[in-house]
Amino acid sequence: MLIDEAQEKHKQEIFSHAHDELEKALSAFQNFPDAVYLDGVALGSLGQDAAAKERFEQFVKVRPASDPQRQRAVRYLARPELVRARMVPPFTVTTVDGKKLSMDDLQGKVVLLDFWATWCAPCREALPHMQQVAKKFKDEPLVILSVSLDSNEQAWKEFIDKHEMTWLHYRDGGFTGPISRMFGVTAIPHTFTIDTDGVLQEEHIGDASIEGKLKKLIARAHEAQQTPPAPSN
Repeated sequence: MLIDEAQEKHKQEIFSHAHDELEKALSAFQNFPDAVYLDGVALGSLGQDAAAKERFEQFVKVRPASDPQRQRAVRYLARPELVRARMVPPFTVTTVDGKKLSMDDLQGKVVLLDFWATWCAPCREALPHMQQVAKKFKDEPLVILSVSLDSNEQAWKEFIDKHEMTWLHYRDGGFTGPISRMFGVTAIPHTFTIDTDGVLQEEHIGDASIEGKLKKLIARAHEAQQTPPAPSN
């Protein structure tokens, strides 16, 4: 897809070409929400924020509130400059305790996304480190979401309980699971550190030291909470 290629290569001419193609598609098929959203992304990436906002407004009107892509479009409407940032993909999961959670629900929180599995020896070796992180930042604006690649649901639940893994958990079922594919995960443990705006800050394969980066992002989150909102015009 042209948008994916443009974002990967950071080339304006590809975004421009994508916009031209999407405009043609929308001229032929006006009721094409995905094309509306992608054209908003193309326009925003080209710095045409007013035109991008028109597309996102159009998209928001036709998509249900539960759609994670609609939640992302709402976010882009408020801050169109985020289109040009390295945003993580929008998604919604149901955690092990039955709660629905979307990436954009976590706005204002630092997010540590942790891909792992009970059958993965390096993941088990990294577990004390993850437990230490969870304990150290327990009262901070940090959300840890562990995404399991386990196929055996019962074994996964028992492992979580046995090892007192007190943070959020979701089972994706394998490397072909929707969230794993969305993030291009091909090896575990694999972590993504995401700031309060949903922008990817760090990505690590293996048991990496992540506390330093988390500390900086959490400090920024506290600063943002203390900064009064800009007066509206």
